[in-house]
Amino acid sequence: MQKKILELTSLTKKFGSLTAVDKLSLSLEKGHVYGLLGPNGSGKSTTLGMVLNVINPTSGRFQWYNGTVSTHEALKKVGALIERPNFYPYLTAMENLQLICKIKKCSYENIANQLQLVELWERKDSKFRTFSLGMKQRLAIAAALVNQPDLLILDEPTNGLDPEGIHKIRELIKTIASLGTTVLLASHLLDEVEKTCSHVIVLKNGVKHYEGRVDALMHSHGYFELACENNKMLHDFLKDHPDIDTIKKQDGILIGYVKRKLDATDFHKQILKHKITLTHFCKRRLSLEAQFLELTKKKEA
Repeated sequence: MQKKILELTSLTKKFGSLTAVDKLSLSLEKGHVYGLLGPNGSGKSTTLGMVLNVINPTSGRFQWYNGTVSTHEALKKVGALIERPNFYPYLTAMENLQLICKIKKCSYENIANQLQLVELWERKDSKFRTFSLGMKQRLAIAAALVNQPDLLILDEPTNGLDPEGIHKIRELIKTIASLGTTVLLASHLLDEVEKTCSHVIVLKNGVKHYEGRVDALMHSHGYFELACENNKMLHDFLKDHPDIDTIKKQDGILIGYVKRKLDATDFHKQILKHKITLTHFCKRRLSLEAQFLELTKKKEA
């Protein structure tokens, strides 16, 4: 049985007439990388602020380790990067991390390991002001890890980075997770969650639309792209097929969305039996983006 680290129950935050987070319930279990996914203004940062005890909830509750540990004690086992890295520019990477250790009341022993993990060991004696934005972000992740937390919370960790910096942060998150740390990553980037996370919680306007595995969210029955010399005959065939839900036309290609499991080989044989000779035939799955738009649209309909 997986160890439950954090559980939210009907957590709500209102700012006057604005409901930033609306009755949010979810749970985080040890060993996963969770993506808190939603557009800007969806309530991600407010949610993180509440569990980190810097924003007071309006109603609802959250508990750590099945309620066996107080929030004050639990936060000692949490590492967080919520805002832009804030270090002393005239101190070295090593000196800044030593200062963080003093604040967190933890040993210096883990500093070397974390600097190596974030690939900054060779720059340990360089002043912070000489670091690129990507290096500053990686040093901030090292700072969040010096107390060897059970849970690492990251709020939009790749914002403002170039493609190389984004790639490094994403690979670093995967490495951290493989070493046993649970990660909660808030992001508005579908691509980031798809490539980095095992689980996803979808928020929009403070409301949860989905909670579960990323691959389960993306597990739809997909769609077929088809074309032939007589697309009207093909369209009529698709319209009458019991396993095809909706049909769209795009650049001369017919797109048939599948409502239940449909084997591509069997489907192709059925088309041939109707004496339709295809010039294009391809089965695809819906992207995370398409699934995200579909499920948020359904909830609001």
